[in-house]
Amino acid sequence: MKVLHLDTNHPLLLEQFTQLGFENHEDYTSSKEEVEKKIHLYDGVIIRSRFTLNQQFLDKATNLKFIGRLGAGLENIDIEYAKQKNVFLASAPEGNRNAVGEHTLGMLLSLMNKMTKANREVKKGKWDREGNRGVELDGKTVGIIGYGNMGKAFAQKLKGFDVEIICYDIIGGVGDDNARQVGIMEFQQRSDIVSLHVPETELTTGMVNKEFINAFHKPFWFLNTARGKCAVTKDLVDGLKSEKILGAGLDVLEYEKKSFENMFVQKPKAFKFLRKAKNVLLTPHVAGWTVESKEKLAQTVVDKIKARFC
Repeated sequence: MKVLHLDTNHPLLLEQFTQLGFENHEDYTSSKEEVEKKIHLYDGVIIRSRFTLNQQFLDKATNLKFIGRLGAGLENIDIEYAKQKNVFLASAPEGNRNAVGEHTLGMLLSLMNKMTKANREVKKGKWDREGNRGVELDGKTVGIIGYGNMGKAFAQKLKGFDVEIICYDIIGGVGDDNARQVGIMEFQQRSDIVSLHVPETELTTGMVNKEFINAFHKPFWFLNTARGKCAVTKDLVDGLKSEKILGAGLDVLEYEKKSFENMFVQKPKAFKFLRKAKNVLLTPHVAGWTVESKEKLAQTVVDKIKARFC
């Protein structure tokens, strides 16, 4: 089978595909239109988030048998249409779930203990102990929205703390020994910390908005290592200003480009607030972006394609 690689990934992907007898072709620079002109020649496509594989693209991929997505989300692929065309989808949430879990926990502890603020001040020669007094995680209720691979990984990382962990998911029966599944009313009543781990869909886009935030009974810490468009930034800022949100750790932003590779050009007013806020921690969509996850993501995709076609 001929495979077109549209994004650079761990070299094991090319090596193991070659061992399986696949013919690898690499194209990391052509435009989507240029790729569409030749995609009919390929049996497989490997992509991260370079561009969208929509209906038009899939119609031109007349020989396509599989799509390997080096990541968890599939929002850049028309999933239903691909299934209609019997194209196998191999994503890899198992590959970076641990990295996301660790990153989320790191953000939470940093926020609650004002580490970024304290670090910045000490480097400027300011020694303010009282102004950097932290808050302990023990005794808090951690609420996880979306209890799939990423949500479960975060819950597992919390096992060493004396916390109650609850989860909310539109799918029933996903709770386990690490998190008790609850309805949205109990979730909003009990949570001290809210961590978002949902895919980007029609249901989740903009779900964290003013109405959602104000429904919580207590002020809470907010973490988003899922997708930026799941939270309305303006409403997050309003929540931070009113202290309904005690602090926010955001690895993803509403304004990100679809490729996730470049920062947005425009700097909206809400983003300017986030940049200056002392209780906001920002990272550039790297929660699942570790040395180890790069290899695990590639291996997961290879294993799934190998199991299906070899």
